[in-house]
Amino acid sequence: MKQNQLRRIEKLGTRRVAADTIVSPELARQMTEISHETGRQVGVLINRKGQIEYVMVGTAKGIELPDFGRSRVSEDRFRGLRCVHTQLAGEKLTQDDLTDLALLRLDLMSVVQVDRSSGLPGMVYSAHLVPTTAETLEAEAQSLPYAFLEPNIPSQLDTDFVSLINSLEDEMARNRLTARTRQTGRDRAILVGVTTGDVEVEEESIAELKELAMSADVVILDTIIQRRPQIDPKTVLGKGKLEELLIRSMRLGADILVFDTELSPAQVRSLSDATELKVIDRPQLILDIFAQRAQSREGKLQVELAQLKYLLPRLVVGQNSAFSRLAGGIGGRGPGETKLETDRRRVRDRIAQLEKQVDNLGRQRQERRKTRVQKHLPIVSLVGYTNAGKSTLLNSLTQSEVYAEKKMFATLDPTSRRLRLPYDQEVIINDTVGFIRDLPEALVSAFRATLEEIADSDLLVHVVDAANPRVLQQIASVNKIIDDLHFGEIPQLIVLNKSDLLKRAEVDRLAKQIKLDSGLESVSISAIRRDTLRPMVEAIGGLLNKSEMVIGQYG
Repeated sequence: MKQNQLRRIEKLGTRRVAADTIVSPELARQMTEISHETGRQVGVLINRKGQIEYVMVGTAKGIELPDFGRSRVSEDRFRGLRCVHTQLAGEKLTQDDLTDLALLRLDLMSVVQVDRSSGLPGMVYSAHLVPTTAETLEAEAQSLPYAFLEPNIPSQLDTDFVSLINSLEDEMARNRLTARTRQTGRDRAILVGVTTGDVEVEEESIAELKELAMSADVVILDTIIQRRPQIDPKTVLGKGKLEELLIRSMRLGADILVFDTELSPAQVRSLSDATELKVIDRPQLILDIFAQRAQSREGKLQVELAQLKYLLPRLVVGQNSAFSRLAGGIGGRGPGETKLETDRRRVRDRIAQLEKQVDNLGRQRQERRKTRVQKHLPIVSLVGYTNAGKSTLLNSLTQSEVYAEKKMFATLDPTSRRLRLPYDQEVIINDTVGFIRDLPEALVSAFRATLEEIADSDLLVHVVDAANPRVLQQIASVNKIIDDLHFGEIPQLIVLNKSDLLKRAEVDRLAKQIKLDSGLESVSISAIRRDTLRPMVEAIGGLLNKSEMVIGQYG
């Protein structure tokens, strides 16, 4: 580049434009002339006082904006800079222009076309971000996050820039205030799914992740699913989809990104750095729900143990560590809030201490089980997918008041009750923690003492939500966990709960399919209606005492 061209470019930084003007005709002409002579794009970043803060020179095809680092912008404001750059190929605003506009939260992005023959400025094309809420995004799913101004030549631009930006920021502030008023104290999340397989399968998994997030009291703003040939080892998502995710998170004011897969520590750090948002994965969300639900001392110890085991490899030095981003709020309940300043050795010491306490409680539980076994009382354990209705069924059978709610993992602490079947046949019935697909190994390990309650069972009553569209997959997930725990030899009865929500023919087809898949018999009930429980009680009695069919008084 010639010396005189460099001097002219430097002089651009001394120019000023009227604060309410996008770009002055004089500045536009200087920029296009330099572009025409050098064959390069030229750009400036102008603050709201009309002063040029940055001058950029790119290539013929593009221009790179300054790296603003991790400087944050208020949620209710733009960056206070508008970008104006030349375009040599006669193009309008490109996708790169719009992405930079969104990611940098610029006031405005404008391109000035360069006349190829004269080097004079042609049309000016401009776009700005559109303030939005979750409601407007849902109503206009295909809407763009940008609005385009009417193009014109520089001397005919009549947009009052100051008024435009003030009105946009006022609207952003109102939307944000409304959201905060409505969602005080609740995390706002975007759910993210990435798959190399069938998108429909991932959609079902995301639907379950949505249930988990709602159980954790999270406000779900949006969901994004991407199918890729292979998962990106660094950021999981592809570059374009990650940029789309960033734009959507800024538009909606998201606090957190929840991924429907287990992320490696390196992936959490990369995503956290790229988005400046809290990033958690499916196992971390499950751990958080467990931290909310645990009531007993044993339950709290087991949850803390599981959290520390899961977070230990994510404990790194620095304020941008994955561990620091998980502190507080969703994904940071339990021990996370008090472990930020500990080192790995102290965390390992705490894990060892918790394991001893859990083992001691497990031995106490084993002694209690021995007492029950010595009394020769048959033990029946209710197992099944989370939110299948196990606690509700226990309450109906024993007229108890065990906590039951339509939330995932409402029961963490196992409960035992005596149940007198007809003809004076007494059994112990256990309500156990619900299972879920891809249950974190740290949780299975920590809750092994609790799950050992199942080991001494004479019968497993596998409670199934028959009305769930993923019922067969849920049955398979529960049976896999039972087999992994080496409880597969215990007799099992499938109980199709919530059958009142289906037609009789649908229930029959489901029972036949279960028989075909697993060879297990099933009975249909509604746990909230005691008059439907007779077939189940008869089946339990028959399996416990094959020599005598128990005729129940239910019905």
